[in-house]
Amino acid sequence: MRLTLLYALLAAIATVANIGAQDLLVRLYDGRFAVALSVAFGTGVGLIVKYVLDKRYIFRFQAKNAAHDGRTFVLYALMGLITTAIFWGFEFGFDHLFQTREMRYVGAVIGLAIGYVAKYALDKRFVFRQGAA
Repeated sequence: MRLTLLYALLAAIATVANIGAQDLLVRLYDGRFAVALSVAFGTGVGLIVKYVLDKRYIFRFQAKNAAHDGRTFVLYALMGLITTAIFWGFEFGFDHLFQTREMRYVGAVIGLAIGYVAKYALDKRFVFRQGAA
């Protein structure tokens, strides 16, 4: 139960980082591709934040060296492709249906929550095998 609560807390932190980065970008740039760019930017920020938090606090993973950490991050990002599709589907779907920034973010939060549940299982099985909690 403790691990579940910790994972939920860290997922919430990564979600805030993702949505915050998106919101910052759309406030700075309101051009034609603002939403798409903000979603991509937020995804990148969220990915890095989540990786750092997961490897340290959830899986207690310690890389042997920088190359090992880099390979682990690439594998972590690859596992995230499936969950990113879920997240983007909800965010862009809500944006299309409701056409407001607030509802787009609601869709993002729902998509991220669903994606993070799946991501934990993928990361535990394929990315952080030796240090899984």
